[in-house]
Parts: sequence; structure tokens; C-alpha cells
Amino acid sequence: MRVSVKAPAKINLTLDVLSKRPDGYHDVEMVMTTVDLADRVDLTLLRSREILIDCSASFVPLDQRNHAFKAAKLLMERYSVDKGVHIYIDKHIPVAAGLAGGSSDAAATLRGLNKLWNLGLTLDELATIGAEIGSDVPFCVYGGTALAKGCGEKLTHLSSPTSCWVILAKPPIGVSTADVYGNLRVDQIKKHPNTERMLDAILSKNFSLMANNLCNVLEEVTLTRYPQVMQIKELMIQSGADGVLMSGSGPTVFGLVQKEAKVHRIYNALRGFVKDVYAVRILGGGETEILD
Repeated sequence: MRVSVKAPAKINLTLDVLSKRPDGYHDVEMVMTTVDLADRVDLTLLRSREILIDCSASFVPLDQRNHAFKAAKLLMERYSVDKGVHIYIDKHIPVAAGLAGGSSDAAATLRGLNKLWNLGLTLDELATIGAEIGSDVPFCVYGGTALAKGCGEKLTHLSSPTSCWVILAKPPIGVSTADVYGNLRVDQIKKHPNTERMLDAILSKNFSLMANNLCNVLEEVTLTRYPQVMQIKELMIQSGADGVLMSGSGPTVFGLVQKEAKVHRIYNALRGFVKDVYAVRILGGGETEILD
């Protein structure tokens, strides 16, 4: 028996850091939504109690460092599952890109194994388990659009934003999320997002309001430390994107584009600068579908 699950990428429309907690983590407030760039996670039932993992991308770890492996191990141990699984990740989301690829793979694994192993868990229960793997995993369990608080696990589900194009560009570098947060001085943040205005933009499906209120406080760290990210952002703005922002801790930059006529021009301009460029759509609705 095999189950296949779609694992879409996410972008941050806003990302605010409110404080640093005693445990070293940060309290955040961010608006996230899914886009139509996705991995596919194929889960095949094994009669033996083992977890095997393969991936189409050669540089993804295939052991306990992999979020999908962690998800399977957590479910297996918590619910005393006496079967196993072979996990194959068909990778399309860039790795270490600020797009929650690993978290989305973990969430897809949780949803798929819930069916494959007949666990009968709710999405809320899967999201609670996912929070033990990573702060973006609960959001990815549900998909769609949400306001996230706490460490990212306290979610308020939102309606989908107005449909538009999203152009993603990732330079050939990796960025450590821990390093970016470690170099952020919360008391020195120059500009915080207007989260309420972004929520209004989503509720009213106002594209201009959404594009004009993109804001990510982590840019203050990443753009300074990685000039390539700033160059991509400037090129995207010059090429005519309606709103441009770095997603997560980077290094991926995305541009929101309302008119399709602009998409090819911006895409081609970026392709002359970096290899990893994608033109996709905002999904925004829940993407918890089991493909087969």
C-alpha cells in the first residue's frame, strides 16, 4: 500500500519578532501562506518496523536529521506502530531557503502516515505532534493562510489572499535560521510589520494593500550578511514586481505580481542572475490533500 501527499512551500507575508524568551527562542508574529511549489512525499507500507528514506535531491540527509524521518519516528514510537514505512521525497522546494520545505515534508509525512497506519488522528492532533519537530510544522499540517504567534505554533486560520503570481528566486547559498535569529537585536529593530493592515488586506482581498505591507524584520540581518540576497531584492523591484520580500530567514526572495504580462519579464531578468527561479501562484487555501 502506498500513500502520496503534496507538501507545498510557504512564504511569509509578514514576519515580526517581538521578544527573546528565557529559553533562547523568540516570540514571533507572522502571516504565512502556501504557494504552488511543492514536494511530493510517497509513503510505502513496510511489514517490518523500520523507517527508510530516499530523496530525489542528493544533498538531503537520509537519517534522523531529516524532518520527515523525525515525523515517522515520533508517530511510530508514540502510537506503538508495529509496521514501518519507506519514505520517498520528490524534491522541488529548494533546501535551506526560507520556504519551510523540510517542515512541509514532515507535515506531509504526518498526514500520510495517519492514513497509511490507520491512526485516526485529527489535524489538530497532528499539528500538536508536529510542533515537537519544528515551529513551522503545525502551519504546514494545515496549509492555507494563517497568523502564527508564540514560536509559530499558535495559529489563527485566515481566508486565502487574493490570487496573484509569486516569483521566487534563491541565490546559491544556504542561510542558517539559528544564525540569523542569533544576530538579531530585538530592541534595535528599525521597522516592525503592520500585522493588522496585512490581515485587513487578506480579509478584503486587496492586492495593493497586501503588496505594500510586506515586511520581515529578519531582512535587517540577512541582507547585511548576504549581499546576494539584497541584489536579488533590488533586481526584482527594478524589474517591476508589485511587492518584494525575503521569506523566513532567507535567502529566498519573492515578488508578488498581479498582471501576468509582467511575470515573464521579471522571471527572465532573474534567470540571468540566479538559477533557482520559479513563477507560481498563491494557493492560500488548505492543502492537506492526499494525492492517492
